[in-house]
Amino acid sequence: MQDDNSHAYWKATIKLLTNILIVWFVVSFGAGILFAEQLNNFKLGGYPVGFWFAQQGSIYIFIIQIFYYAKRMNEIDREFNVHEE
Repeated sequence: MQDDNSHAYWKATIKLLTNILIVWFVVSFGAGILFAEQLNNFKLGGYPVGFWFAQQGSIYIFIIQIFYYAKRMNEIDREFNVHEE
């Protein structure tokens, strides 16, 4: 891989990881801790939403993030021609 292409590849990879970590932080810390009181005013499945995010919702979001990361990294790898066959 050429230097410019390598730099663009890692820039795209770091951007993806940064976005995923931001979502992870907002869901786990934000929805589960910081905004739990406000979210508890709403119900989801009979449980307060803040409690639900702290116990169940964050796990679902994390699993979705794993699949999104794998899909997006495959796209980035193909874009920069470093994919595996």
